Amino acid sequence: MAIMNLLVAFNGTESSEAALRYAASLARDRKAHVTAMLAHSTHDTLDTTSRWIPREARALLAEAKTGLLTEIEARLDVLRADLHLGDALSFRAVPGRVDSLLSETGRAFDMIIAGRPMRDDDEHIRLHPDKIALLSGRPVIVVPEGYDAEARHSHTALAWDGGRAAARALSDSLRLLEAQGKVSVLTVGQVPGMEDLLTHLSRHDVTAIHEEWPDGHPVADRVLGYCRRHDPSLLVMGAYEHSKFREDLVGGVTASVLRETTIPVLLSH
Repeated sequence: MAIMNLLVAFNGTESSEAALRYAASLARDRKAHVTAMLAHSTHDTLDTTSRWIPREARALLAEAKTGLLTEIEARLDVLRADLHLGDALSFRAVPGRVDSLLSETGRAFDMIIAGRPMRDDDEHIRLHPDKIALLSGRPVIVVPEGYDAEARHSHTALAWDGGRAAARALSDSLRLLEAQGKVSVLTVGQVPGMEDLLTHLSRHDVTAIHEEWPDGHPVADRVLGYCRRHDPSLLVMGAYEHSKFREDLVGGVTASVLRETTIPVLLSH
């Protein structure tokens, strides 16, 4: 899959800024286009139509919400010069259900890039990248706050269980793996078809190293530990597969990885 059209979930947070910088680094290398989208909910956390809320208070709440959206767009304008994308960067603000909007819009893009959600994100702009990966049918790269998109790395990492979601993640990330030229394949327990996988990667000019742990080892701990020690540029993983890996994911692997990762994570379903 060529990577020429990127959608960034930009909501003004530190992690969404890191996501935008990451997308810009991909786009400049490929002469791709980046669309920064501010999806914001129209739902109020308080019922502002209630007669118990004074008119002055309703006006202040509406003003605060409008001010937040204006502030986010202004932050993007400040970033434009640093991104060096020129006309290859566009912006849109769309009201509605945040995850649904990003999922539906993202289907017409090659990839969705989002910042890691933070506890203090405003309710009107909060998003859930793992849910977007499930709903959109597109790969989603989740970028942690403060990540240096310009840092150079020697390889990527692929969490592999041989299942359908892992295969989808591999396909979605193949252009990135080819560009990197080297991948560490991370497995827990016996995984069928490893020789075919390594041959497949080799035929795409990707050098693969197999890192294997015995069955029963906590998947999230092993994957995160490997990434902390070896600092790959990207962790590629499938989500919610019907396998041993799925049992671990449902038990919290996806949440643990997204919460604790220090590098971008590509999710596919």
